[in-house]
Amino acid sequence: MKKKFFLTGFILLFSIGIASLMGAWLFRGENIYFSRSITGGSKIGVIEVDGVITQSRNLIKTLHSYKNDPHIKAIVIRIDSPGGGVAPSQEIYEELIKAREQKVLIASMGSVAASGGYYIACAAHKIFANPGTITGSIGVIIEFANIEELLGKIGLKSVVVKSGKYKDILSPTRELGNDERAIIQSVIDSIQGQFIDAVALGRDIPRAKIAEIADGRIFSGEQAKTLGLVDELGNLEDAIKSAAEKTGISGEPDVVYPEKKRLSILDYVIEESASKISEVLTRTTMSAQFIMQANQKH
Repeated sequence: MKKKFFLTGFILLFSIGIASLMGAWLFRGENIYFSRSITGGSKIGVIEVDGVITQSRNLIKTLHSYKNDPHIKAIVIRIDSPGGGVAPSQEIYEELIKAREQKVLIASMGSVAASGGYYIACAAHKIFANPGTITGSIGVIIEFANIEELLGKIGLKSVVVKSGKYKDILSPTRELGNDERAIIQSVIDSIQGQFIDAVALGRDIPRAKIAEIADGRIFSGEQAKTLGLVDELGNLEDAIKSAAEKTGISGEPDVVYPEKKRLSILDYVIEESASKISEVLTRTTMSAQFIMQANQKH
């Protein structure tokens, strides 16, 4: 009887543990948002950009929710990112530009807001950075590995059938030709020009002045403020306070954050796997990226 009771108790505790773990999984992802309070009135919405920027859909969905909510008077975008893909960074930037026409938009930089992270920040009316924030890295890079010699050493040969001369322009199994390098450089220059234009417009600084420092170098938040790349030195709470002042909210502002939504275990596994794969591809594929090179040599 005692053994049976012990076994029953063990199974019950094990089941509770599994249920708790499942519960943690079921409440991942983004939905609309939750607030520090349940009262109405004026609020400030916070959107967080964390890690490598690989997609824009979830952030834009939350941004639209904030933009269309009459109770949310200002939006603070909290950035802690070294950059990421060109397209998602530009998509987020463009939607933020649209949002700033209706709401006060403040950017708050965390540990790092560089390259694509800084690109996004430039859409804000005002940018806050910590003195030690790593920012800047205004530049674009296409990076790929060449394994031609390695294949030769192990006796493997790449065979390519292509429709045009440049279809395998970034093939890792052969050297890049001079004409191909010129093509890639032209793409880089085009995207770099778009980056410089966005910074010059967002910061209201002459394009020529931005071009002088748009060589991929990084800055501390303190240096960035001296250069006019950020407006104020301060943390997230300072940015929220500024947003409240600009919208006439008195006292402690009511702040809302993206809420977690319910996901099935299968959805969770698929979402996490897709996210990891996307991040790896963003780091290693042959697409242009706003990725900060912290160990670059000047």
